[in-house]
Amino acid sequence: MNASLPSYPGVRTRGNSIVIDFTYNGQRCRESLRIKPTKTSLREVSRKRESILYEIAMGKFEYANHFPNSKNALLFSKNKGALITIEQALKEWLKRAEKRCQHSTIRDYNSAIFHHLIPTFGHLFLNQISVTHIYDWIDSLSISNKRINNVLGPLKQAMNDAYHEGFLENNPLERLRILPPNTKEVQPFTIQEINKILSQLEGQPLNLINFAFWSGLRTSELIGLRWEDIDLNNGKAHIRTAIVRGVLKTTKTSSGIRTLELTSKAIAALKQQASFTANRTYVFNDPLTNNPWKGDHIIRKRIWIPALKKAKIPYRKPYSTRHTYASIQLSQGKNPLWVAQQMGHKDWGMIIKTYGRWIKDNQ
Repeated sequence: MNASLPSYPGVRTRGNSIVIDFTYNGQRCRESLRIKPTKTSLREVSRKRESILYEIAMGKFEYANHFPNSKNALLFSKNKGALITIEQALKEWLKRAEKRCQHSTIRDYNSAIFHHLIPTFGHLFLNQISVTHIYDWIDSLSISNKRINNVLGPLKQAMNDAYHEGFLENNPLERLRILPPNTKEVQPFTIQEINKILSQLEGQPLNLINFAFWSGLRTSELIGLRWEDIDLNNGKAHIRTAIVRGVLKTTKTSSGIRTLELTSKAIAALKQQASFTANRTYVFNDPLTNNPWKGDHIIRKRIWIPALKKAKIPYRKPYSTRHTYASIQLSQGKNPLWVAQQMGHKDWGMIIKTYGRWIKDNQ
């Protein structure tokens, strides 16, 4: 210490800063204060140290009150939730999720976190957020319940992690109820509508949509289907992969990995498609590029919507081809469990719930 400056226990100078030294919870703590050392500033820091020692002795010391930006503030804090913002917690959770989740899932998490959660709740500290905040936010939205549940997923998981890591005494969102889905009865196409739609198509688009109607595959599974997965001799298709947002991945769920028993019309569509892509990796290619489809959105805009308009059929999502497959199989008397397995469901509960009116007279 500069000889011209006074000396105080546990206080020393370091360049243009003053270092305060004390022991807390059996650990030596050193905190640097960016204050120019002068007689006055050293005296004030010494008084601060005496105040800290008194609070420690009385059991009232809260590290963050004196050194909010110190790493020790979180280490020693009795109320860690008051030091971590929702934004910080979400970003840390996302880093961990990136190591275990697929690319498409991370994109969805990014959208939820940076488009909804951080702009709305990011400024709050962990100990400030409540269920009331969530319900007030929900009331301001015009998106579906399913989307709201998906957006809230990262926040609920980040809060749960914070609780288990000891940052919170309880998780205020633990009892947050999942919103019921905005269910609409499925509207499969009739045979007449299928024929009208197919009559508007030709070439590879015709084969793609025709196969979709008679296989029940998700669009991501259709564009991820490879010739090596097809066994035409035995009428089988091994569903192993899907393409989501241009990225090849495994199917949506473990039950989605399955062997599909091909219908005669599905086999016919594949044989027609072989003339275009038999020497390629993927069964269905974009005819404009002769490369794999980059995503279902392109199929929807370029093929599906124009075909429905030309056929003068009210719009339904391409996913309705999957509903159509299920309803036709059930109306023909196929066992619901078999249909569930063909569609990649883990059990037939979804089949009963979604397609009950097609099976009640058949089983």
